Amino acid sequence: MVPVDGVGVGVLDSVWPCLPGGEAVKNFWHFAAKRLAVSIVVASLSSGCGRSETADPPAASQFPAVSPEAIDTEPSQTTGEAPMNKLAVTSTAFAHNQAVPRKYTDDGQNISPPLAWIGLPDGTRELALIVDDPDAPTPQPWVHWVVYHIPPGMKGFPEGVAPSLRGPGTILQGKNSWNKVGYGGPAPPRGHGLHHYHFRLYALDASLDLEPGASKEMVLEAMRGHILAEAVLTGTYQR
Repeated sequence: MVPVDGVGVGVLDSVWPCLPGGEAVKNFWHFAAKRLAVSIVVASLSSGCGRSETADPPAASQFPAVSPEAIDTEPSQTTGEAPMNKLAVTSTAFAHNQAVPRKYTDDGQNISPPLAWIGLPDGTRELALIVDDPDAPTPQPWVHWVVYHIPPGMKGFPEGVAPSLRGPGTILQGKNSWNKVGYGGPAPPRGHGLHHYHFRLYALDASLDLEPGASKEMVLEAMRGHILAEAVLTGTYQR
């Protein structure tokens, strides 16, 4: 690299005799050449140092548009938590798609498991719960539990809801496929493989006009056109 002080000086040495003014003019042009050279070098360094090593952020048009439907709103399989304003039903006894403990089956105490729900949509007047087994070797899923007239202020059921037509509160219970009122735990045929038990919760915009002891079909018919949202918790069991 040529020193700044030497930039342009060699050229002036060859041409200064042709310039008017003699030695004084030569000194002036030497000074001017040095100033010009310094300005060029500084400008060059500034241009190089001012460039960020980090690439410029992409323009907004480079990102694909994401619709609200594309955002995942399913309950988290890791934390068990559900997004805000999304109906979800859970149990402290078992996780979604995991085995129902023996305690809550026909092989155990045959009591209902604890349940909890969150994310009721605006306008919910009452809830309904239907538990059935679509893997049963019957023409229709085997019904294990039918509950309706559940008030929206109720956040869940404790373990072991009594098999009565009424209560607690305004809750009514229907009949299962054993033609009994209340909960009946998993009891799949031995050697029939893994069965799935769907605890399906419905948020409704109206109160169902049903008496105690209604069947699953009666509840489904009464709910027609009134379902705001539904959620399911699935448990498994096999013998």
